[in-house]
Amino acid sequence: MTQHFPTRQLRFFLTAPTPCPYLPGREERKVFAHLPLSDGPIVNDSLTQVGFRRSQNIAYRPACETCRACQSARAPAAEYILSRSERKILGRNDDLERHLVEAEATLEQFELLRRYLLARHADGGMAEMTWPDYVAMVEDTAVRTHLIEYRRKSLDRGPGDLVACVLVDVLADGLSLVYSFYEPDQPRRSLGSFIILDHIVQAQQNALPYVYLGYWVPGSEKMAYKARFSPLEILKPGGWSLMSARERGARPPRGPGALKDACDLPLSDAQPADIEDLD
Repeated sequence: MTQHFPTRQLRFFLTAPTPCPYLPGREERKVFAHLPLSDGPIVNDSLTQVGFRRSQNIAYRPACETCRACQSARAPAAEYILSRSERKILGRNDDLERHLVEAEATLEQFELLRRYLLARHADGGMAEMTWPDYVAMVEDTAVRTHLIEYRRKSLDRGPGDLVACVLVDVLADGLSLVYSFYEPDQPRRSLGSFIILDHIVQAQQNALPYVYLGYWVPGSEKMAYKARFSPLEILKPGGWSLMSARERGARPPRGPGALKDACDLPLSDAQPADIEDLD
């Protein structure tokens, strides 16, 4: 059941235009609000359902003036039937064990994140992330959240090698994948897809309706992988609806949208000169 909250308790801000990281020649803007400490989980639930994403104690969504390409995406877990190729991905990672841990940063996780960023996103907004930045990303929040660590099965009593990690919010209607990272030199595992598929399985096992995947940007190679998951729902002006086969191959529409997924640009670092108060 959706829980409502008085919107007047939230103060919304609008960022200044910056170059879009996904669609060349376009600019992005975000509208965001600070999640309240007292009702953070309820507010996060409600805002996620209408297209917001979380970064630390901030919820944000696209507010671009000339582009509507960025669309929220979620997988309906109950209706999701794994394809043959998806079952193979799960099988190739059968040697990994899933460990749910508290949202507390460790140096082991941070070292894995650094290897991932340097190999996959060396020119991205998170490439210069420091240890304090990572601690804030994981621990600075008042919502229901945790980390899932994927480790090789240990041959002794100690923990196995850390292969992948994902920060996950637990919502009233599902799981929201905030940010994931993994060993970049093991392409055969398809670890990015594996993490999504494993969370669909977790949602099914716990009778949770959805797995929220963040923003899908048609026309962006960086975001194209999300359209491979089916069924997939996207958020339109009239509400959530199943992505059609035509939309999976669509070029980006014109007219609010493209922004970085998850925590690529922490809005907590925005300076007063870069934002407009919408209260």
